[in-house]
Amino acid sequence: MLSEQVITILLAEDNAGHARLIEKNLRRANLPNQIIKFENGQQLVDCLFNEPSYTKYSCPHAYLVVLDLNLPGLSGYQVLERMRSDQRTRHVPVIILTTTEDPQEIAKCYRLGCNVYITKPLEYDQFCEAICKLGNFLSIVKVPEKDEVG
Repeated sequence: MLSEQVITILLAEDNAGHARLIEKNLRRANLPNQIIKFENGQQLVDCLFNEPSYTKYSCPHAYLVVLDLNLPGLSGYQVLERMRSDQRTRHVPVIILTTTEDPQEIAKCYRLGCNVYITKPLEYDQFCEAICKLGNFLSIVKVPEKDEVG
């Protein structure tokens, strides 16, 4: 019998309204996963690398990152670069979820190593629908455990 993998979603989103909508619509898609929210890129990096100054959460064993690009402190680009340059986080799935539609910015994110790039729709209903679809996708994603990647 296969056991279900429990994946924690690390959500870096500085807009509190967007963060609530994202969580609400992931739940609407019946995604039961724990969601840990970060208001800036530095908080996420501190959690990922278990910095002693960051004690709010410890990073779980299996997780994926949903990352906005326009974050205070460290930007989403900087977080992505840091994750991809470190062996501990190099293989963690990263989904960029942002309002930026510039093809050069999209290409830059893929060059830096993002796995999926999603543009947030500006219209409320389309935004909710897109996040529900993301929730359906995330419900079937498998990620490596921390100690399985080397």
